[in-house]
Amino acid sequence: MEHEMVDIEAQCEQHSNEQESFALFKKANRPVTLKFDKVEYSVKIGGGGGRLMKNKSTKTEEKQILKSVSGSVFPGEMLAMLGPSGSGKTTLLTALGGRLGGGHLRGSITYNDKPYSTAMNRQTGFVTQDDVLYPHLTVTETLVYTALLRLPNTMPKQEKVEHAQAVMTQLGLTRCKDSIIGHPMLRGISGGERKRVSIGQEMLINPSLLFLDEPTSGLDSTTAQRIVSTLWELVNGGRTVVMTIHQPSSRLFYMFHKVLLLSEGNPLYFGKGNEVMAYFESVGYMPQVAMNPSDFLLDLANGISTDESHDDVVSTKENLVAAYRTNLSEKVKGEVLKKYEHAHLQDKTDDKKFGRWPTTWWQQFSVLLQRGLKERKHESFSKLKIGQVLFVAFLAGLLWWRSDISNLQDQTGLLFFSTGFWGFFPLFQAIFTFPQERLMLEKERASGMYRLSSFFMSRIVGDLPMELVLPTIFVIITYFMAGFKESAVSFIYYLFTILLSVLVAQGLGLAIGAVVMSLKSATVLGSVIMLGFLLVGGFYVQHVPAFIAWLKYLSVSWYTFKLALGSQYKHGQTYPCGNGKICLVEDFPSINQIGLGDQGIAFVALLLMVVGYRLIAYLALMRIGVHSKKN
Repeated sequence: MEHEMVDIEAQCEQHSNEQESFALFKKANRPVTLKFDKVEYSVKIGGGGGRLMKNKSTKTEEKQILKSVSGSVFPGEMLAMLGPSGSGKTTLLTALGGRLGGGHLRGSITYNDKPYSTAMNRQTGFVTQDDVLYPHLTVTETLVYTALLRLPNTMPKQEKVEHAQAVMTQLGLTRCKDSIIGHPMLRGISGGERKRVSIGQEMLINPSLLFLDEPTSGLDSTTAQRIVSTLWELVNGGRTVVMTIHQPSSRLFYMFHKVLLLSEGNPLYFGKGNEVMAYFESVGYMPQVAMNPSDFLLDLANGISTDESHDDVVSTKENLVAAYRTNLSEKVKGEVLKKYEHAHLQDKTDDKKFGRWPTTWWQQFSVLLQRGLKERKHESFSKLKIGQVLFVAFLAGLLWWRSDISNLQDQTGLLFFSTGFWGFFPLFQAIFTFPQERLMLEKERASGMYRLSSFFMSRIVGDLPMELVLPTIFVIITYFMAGFKESAVSFIYYLFTILLSVLVAQGLGLAIGAVVMSLKSATVLGSVIMLGFLLVGGFYVQHVPAFIAWLKYLSVSWYTFKLALGSQYKHGQTYPCGNGKICLVEDFPSINQIGLGDQGIAFVALLLMVVGYRLIAYLALMRIGVHSKKN
């Protein structure tokens, strides 16, 4: 009995601690007032008409996406931005979140009456419409790794892990905490749970300002209700929440404190959600039958009115825009200009107090490396990939079985085949790396989670084990089955040559993928480049015209083949060349074209390629996230 009482007391104490953690977590660190005044955004587009249509303008024109949109959201308020597709609501949300680039943004956007800053970045969460998550990580792993990267060094590691667990508890994710995220071809958690994981990633930093793009898209009404109810609880903790939403149910609609209705970039309404129907009735628009307010608003934004006197789409939109300017614009402007006490709680030392990065370079590298290895272990240790290499290795070993120096043509053929195979194989493995990671990199870079250099190095180092293990196995199998020189030095020399070639090919694949960022285009470009390298590699054509012979100095195949020949043959070495004759190895056509000298130059050239291709890839990746204000 006494033992049972101790257990009950322990459970009560644990429950009390969880409730205390939950209560503390619900409160915003610092209230944030968001104001936006006369926000306009335009992008340049190509003019209509072609060269043969002389009457059409071919000059670049500017298309206005947002047209003088104003509003304000205060702590404890949830703003929902509604409008049909193409109305500009996602563009406005992106602008308010400090992530808009590639166009001309005008107007004023302030946070506690100050412009966007590093300090504000630390207090802002942004949930994109598409849940960009690693499919093979569990819910716990996803949130813990995010916590280790986004939470500052002032928190110990264990406290960060506990914080991630508290977020899971708050969002109701404990039931699926050990389930993988999944994707369309891999069964994982449900769509609503995925959305809550995305929200949880942003809630880890306990943001005072939270942006969400279509958080209920693709979800059933019950799941959507649960998501918005969770956001409602966050708002009650003093947070400021802004979201876009397409067509909420009526019970969701009345949970919004404020509503902004957009049509073709024009504001049609901004104000309290429970006053929207009364406003449109006052300007002559009201539904003929009881209906969901959001359906009615979307009809109006599309220029559709149930009133027969407003049957023209264009005139309906023009009337609603004019009504907004007459009845609401001054009221909205007055709210934007009004000062609030909490707007000055953010002092001038915030930017100095918050460093640009929450953790050190080494911490970021370690966490990203661990996360990458866990996510890609299914890919790196793929049975298909291992089986492919083993099949080719044994097939090559059988085809060149115990080939000796008397079959010099066969031996050089195997050497060149090996250089070609380990040019193509790692190239196409690496080409897919960054195009597949682009969305995740854009998302995490925009939130200021880590340095690009730490991410890049973690990918390079994380891919090395399988990149080097498989070619090592290939060399061991083919070297001894084919009967190459039985010398430890020659074997190590040849193995080192193949591994160096793999690193160069991998770097080339990374560079192509990072520059092109399109899987189809990168694959075609990679094939063309590698085939070109093979053609000028010195094996297929011995008499290359002088005007194109310089291409061999760019070819990884040429340098690799040169080193591979040097691992097996030396100057002055002879071989039986038929009819009882003995010939010099260096006079054999394939070897004579390449030469056995200048091994050091070939080695240095490959080393420069290893570094150079990766440098190109890194510079290409710097384009990602450069439009974000915080980067």
